[in-house]
Amino acid sequence: MPLRLRPRSHGADPAAVHGPARVDSRTKNLTKRLRPGDIAVIDHIDLDKVSAEALVACRPRAVVNAAPSISGRYPNLGPEIIVAAGIPLLDSVGPLVMSSLKEGTDVRLEDGELLAGGQVVAAGTLQTAETVQTAMTDARAGLAVQLEAFAANTMEYLRNERELLLDGVGVPEIATHLEGRHALIVVRGYHYKEDLQALRHYIREYRPVLIGVDGGADAIVEEGHRPDLIVGDMDSVSDETLRSGAEIVVHAYRDGRAPGLQRVQDLGIEPVVFPATGTSEDVAMLLADDKGATLIVAVGTHATLVEFLDKGRSGMASTFLTRLRVGGKLIDAKGVSRLYRTRISNLWLVGLLLSALVALFVALWATPGGRGILQLIGSRWNDLWSVLSGVFT
Repeated sequence: MPLRLRPRSHGADPAAVHGPARVDSRTKNLTKRLRPGDIAVIDHIDLDKVSAEALVACRPRAVVNAAPSISGRYPNLGPEIIVAAGIPLLDSVGPLVMSSLKEGTDVRLEDGELLAGGQVVAAGTLQTAETVQTAMTDARAGLAVQLEAFAANTMEYLRNERELLLDGVGVPEIATHLEGRHALIVVRGYHYKEDLQALRHYIREYRPVLIGVDGGADAIVEEGHRPDLIVGDMDSVSDETLRSGAEIVVHAYRDGRAPGLQRVQDLGIEPVVFPATGTSEDVAMLLADDKGATLIVAVGTHATLVEFLDKGRSGMASTFLTRLRVGGKLIDAKGVSRLYRTRISNLWLVGLLLSALVALFVALWATPGGRGILQLIGSRWNDLWSVLSGVFT
């Protein structure tokens, strides 16, 4: 059914924004080609925090959502981030815009309507800080229902994957050596960039095994490191990173389907396949735990109940149980950055410098030539001191 267009009936708003439309129903795919000044057109019900932050980082002129950004199921965090960044959010314009609006079409957002060629192609609610706050308040009333669904999904996952969770049955063999080492698992999620930067001293000193979960492997490369292991369905990691020499573990469904397997094989890489019901970050944690990592540091993963619900997937129950399974080995990167300090303090550095100067003085004084150099330095210092004294007196 084609979208019915209607002409704009009144004058242009000077506060309107315009730009080329970038259209994709998968927000994480859209952000790969979204550029500053574009109009992002998405179909994302209950816009989550990670997706919103990725959109804001691309600096679009506006975001148009075919679906409700806040459905009322629970207080999701994304719309507030979009609005707080000063980016207009046109909400609930309907699914037809996704098929009727072509990529790159110059569009204009004005008075809650999206125009192309002077005709209205979509209309919805222009969200503001006030409307988002009101919707969030109403959504909190539906939180109890979501908690019940989350608990039910948790029990179902435990029944289906109890052998994997309790005994490690089904964890494949990998070549990467993890026994007795730290493992740093990076997911392109909550504050992953800040956490990676805060951990640069930790990475340099402890040399943990670097495990990237899909796009998290690109994040490791962007920080100047090379991943040792890449885990996921391979839908958001670049070909360059896949060819970096890291071992590849493709996350497959329990029925044997592995959407990312063919892509990796087309690059001339033969990966390890890990069938599991949960998410890719669960697979990475289970691998690190089963292969003997002494500490697992998580970057960008989901740690709180709000984050589990904000992901908006029933599979997040697996992440909750995986964290229980890994237990005391797992620590969030924010905790490491707060607790960890480089072992060489500023006081130690000053002491080391003074020790080096004393050693240099003793070495020079032990030889005739060295004593001559020290005497020359002493005379130059006396000359400098005389000049300075004359200036101030």
